[in-house]
Amino acid sequence: MQRKQRKTNFAGYLLMSLVIAGCAGNTQVARVNSDSTIDLSGRWNDTDSRLVAEEMIKDALNQRWIYKWKESNKVPTVIVGRIVNKSHEHISVETFVKDIERQLLNSGDVEFVASKTERQQIRDEREDQQENTAVTSRSDMGEEQGADLMMTGNISTIVDREGKRSVIFYQVNMELIELESTKKVWIGEKKIKKYVERAGARL
Repeated sequence: MQRKQRKTNFAGYLLMSLVIAGCAGNTQVARVNSDSTIDLSGRWNDTDSRLVAEEMIKDALNQRWIYKWKESNKVPTVIVGRIVNKSHEHISVETFVKDIERQLLNSGDVEFVASKTERQQIRDEREDQQENTAVTSRSDMGEEQGADLMMTGNISTIVDREGKRSVIFYQVNMELIELESTKKVWIGEKKIKKYVERAGARL
């Protein structure tokens, strides 16, 4: 009886191993366009980051505050401050910030200065140059261009789940603030809603 049970268990293990090996052998990889929209999990992805950045910066640069600068023939200088992830999932805020920076810089309507972390790296390099670089090629200390406005924001979510079905609601809030007066000159928001239905568990 025990020998028969062992054979049955062995056969079961062998079958399971073949199934797992077969699943592993079915892995396929295909290169796709980096701008293509692919939503596998329903979570925040590169397409969300890019589209939200595009739409929010387009809206920000079409509001009244920008015309004050254009009328005075001045180009405002902007810096991106903290973008806080308040959502329930891990979101690459750095990628989102870079998407925002690229949209701002490519617009041609504003000038752009480095972030706090980037400025510190540059300052360290300039300080090193004072001691180790020829005078004719040094970058002078105290010649940084200050920002006129700072953009800040946050990403939050609401999840409604029932069984294998869920609705994920993302809301991105952004603000543009004058550094000298601390006035908020623009407030924008972008909402994304995704319906996700999970399939049954598979080997």
